[in-house]
Amino acid sequence: MTRHQKRLSVPKAWPVERKTETFTAKAGAGPHGEAGVPLVVVLRRVLEYADTAKEAKYAIHHEGVLVNGDTVNDINRPIGMFDIMAFPDREEYYRVFPDEGGRLGLTPIDEDAADSRLGKIDDVTLVPGGQAQLNLHDGSNVLVDEDGYSGNDSVVIDNETKDIVAHFVYEEGALVTAVAGQHAGDIGNVTEINVTPGSTDNTVAVETDDGSFETIEDYVVVIDENFVDDEEAET
Repeated sequence: MTRHQKRLSVPKAWPVERKTETFTAKAGAGPHGEAGVPLVVVLRRVLEYADTAKEAKYAIHHEGVLVNGDTVNDINRPIGMFDIMAFPDREEYYRVFPDEGGRLGLTPIDEDAADSRLGKIDDVTLVPGGQAQLNLHDGSNVLVDEDGYSGNDSVVIDNETKDIVAHFVYEEGALVTAVAGQHAGDIGNVTEINVTPGSTDNTVAVETDDGSFETIEDYVVVIDENFVDDEEAET
């Protein structure tokens, strides 16, 4: 199996130029599915911590890289939306967040904010024993005893205990960010949720500080005020 991927076929969210070279690194097995960006691409193209794959390997083995609180040893480990990347030796911490245009970007955050990550609930399924399984956007899942979780809600998961520490309901008035489409990276409050019949995508209207926009429901994720503070701090 090849360890490379043609640049012309990578997802739009990948932070790589498509016409400068033919190939780029291929993501290994792991979270985020086809949207996952290999760690080596993040280290080379986004953070510019390494020029080559060899340098990237040295960096993760000698300086240490944590993703969602776990040590990473594979430079092709997929990185995706809302992952928390920590470089303790450098005292640098980032949340994966879309930039304008929907490309994967990194937002600097405080060390305390790196203790947990956000997950969007894709759907909820019942499992034997009466528990519910929350299936999250990155392919991971969490078992819960409580009712009250629904698809499109968001949860905050402690990176050490893997417990849910916060729950944000998808509803009118909720604070959301667009993670895809022409409004990727925009943040605002839901003013209307439009449920359409059949197989047509539901849409959502969002009010921002600069106006409003309408987008596909799947393109928005419920967040909390910490995301707004992080974005303002970055700018």
